[in-house]
Amino acid sequence: MCRNFLFVFFLCSTLSFAQSKLPNVTLKTLDGKSINLSSYNSKSKPVIISFWATWCGPCIKELKAINSVYAKWQKETGVELVAVSIDDARTKNRVKSQVSGAGWDYTVLIDDNQELKRAMNVVNVPYTVIVYEGKIVYSHSNYTPGIENDIYKKLQSLVK
Repeated sequence: MCRNFLFVFFLCSTLSFAQSKLPNVTLKTLDGKSINLSSYNSKSKPVIISFWATWCGPCIKELKAINSVYAKWQKETGVELVAVSIDDARTKNRVKSQVSGAGWDYTVLIDDNQELKRAMNVVNVPYTVIVYEGKIVYSHSNYTPGIENDIYKKLQSLVK
């Protein structure tokens, strides 16, 4: 009985997650432009949203791993990557130098009040989602070497 309940709970939570959209939250880019995250819900190409912080070693590793294959992914799937820094007022001044030093050619947004993080119930970073045709279709938390291969497989399956 307990197993059945857990299975139904897991199934319901998975189905409700698959219907989730990005919330109506506006963040700033590194050059001060405002972007409302809900605008990515209307994109016809996949969008990766990656939550990270300058003090998070696994976050940096994941974004570096993605950076090494990002041009290929863009060419094959049209994917766009948005890296959302959750650095607060004490550390957000490190974001620009981290991005330029790493050579990341992504859209980088600053969530220094952690409004988006709260709206999406992000507990740990790195936390990565893929949005496609208005729905969050994939997510993972934490980084393990090779996770970029799973992301790539998901991207390929979306744009077949």
